Amino acid sequence: MSTPRIRTTHAGSLPRTTALVEANRARREAADGFRLDTSEEFAQLLCNEVTALVRRQVDLGICAPGDGEYGKAMSSTVDYGAWWSYSFQRLSGLQLTDGGPFGSTPIRSTPGNVRLTTFPDRRDWTLFAEAYGDPDSGVSIGKEAPLFPTATGPVTYIGHDAIASDIANLKSALAAARVENGFMTSLSPGSASRIGNEHYATEEEFIWACADAMREEYKAIIDAGLILQIDDPSIAENWDQINPEPTVEDYLAFTRIRVEALNYALRGLPQDRIRFHLCWGSWHGPHTTDLEFEYLVETMLDIDAGSYSFEAANVRHEHEWRVWEDVKLPDGKQIVPGVISHATNVVEHPELVADRIERFANLARPGVGPGTAQPGVLHPSTPDEAPCPNGIPPKNPRRRIRRARGAGRRRRRDLPAFELPHLPAVRGTRP
Repeated sequence: MSTPRIRTTHAGSLPRTTALVEANRARREAADGFRLDTSEEFAQLLCNEVTALVRRQVDLGICAPGDGEYGKAMSSTVDYGAWWSYSFQRLSGLQLTDGGPFGSTPIRSTPGNVRLTTFPDRRDWTLFAEAYGDPDSGVSIGKEAPLFPTATGPVTYIGHDAIASDIANLKSALAAARVENGFMTSLSPGSASRIGNEHYATEEEFIWACADAMREEYKAIIDAGLILQIDDPSIAENWDQINPEPTVEDYLAFTRIRVEALNYALRGLPQDRIRFHLCWGSWHGPHTTDLEFEYLVETMLDIDAGSYSFEAANVRHEHEWRVWEDVKLPDGKQIVPGVISHATNVVEHPELVADRIERFANLARPGVGPGTAQPGVLHPSTPDEAPCPNGIPPKNPRRRIRRARGAGRRRRRDLPAFELPHLPAVRGTRP
């Protein structure tokens, strides 16, 4: 009798190879300062790298592999912003100007009027200014900040060739690895609009323009038969970029516009092919100003996706698995907790990862927590998320994980599928 498998995936961005980093570094910038040229040689290299990456994921036990965001250019081995800055090359109406997220003038919010301030004015940065400014402190926000554009004209989607290339590379790689399901990430309207705006009359108008633009990328990914992952740290992480700290009520009202714009962009698309990713940013810092998950979970569930991924192994948020003791998951939905953290260079022990999985698996039992309406909707993942269709947790998750542990002891090289320390996520919000 076959044993039910713990299905796995990952957060999206994976370490680039040396060859790919060097090739991206050698690409010429266009006159606008952020678009990059391409060539047949680069296109072939990218295709080959994605094929090798997908094969490695499959060999290590990943059920729903991705392209590692290899089509989102990185010219250094650590880049906290590639998941976001790729959109600058795929949207029209953008121009490099002074100001933007790294502008020198902080912005102050008032009750009922929430506005994002600059990155250097983030509350975690200012509380721990000495640590953020000390290269030896262990706090890391990357060595170089990308150039951020400003919307100076109508924003429309012009990335059709780029997304077509990304899709072709991933589908070719999936076919070579004989895997049916793969996923691809795409930026949310709320995160895409966190740049300067000199064209639209209001912030809300700008966000909705980004929704119209990004919808084209969402449709392309789903039409290709792939799982669409919406990357949207702005839902949680904007909280730290508001100074002074707002009330939770004001913040959720501020966030509601971003949720409505995203749902507008997703309208009519099959929810069972959409997963939403929420995180508090991947930069290595104290994160003492992160907003607690309990205030965000209902807003997250209002997003029209079939599954929801979130950090569940981060030392700042691991304890928040208890939120799901009180929150009812809507029928037909899945949650996809991340059980291996990006926020440490210590490889978590398989026993610790198993404990994290058991917490959520126990909640999926009939009559307990969010699994009451539909048992078996929880699919733990690595490092940060993943829905895998038709995966049903075993009736006795503790026994299942013990079997996996036993297999790991007998053959130390055959680690349980949920322990994949060799595929860490290198992603998050550019602080």
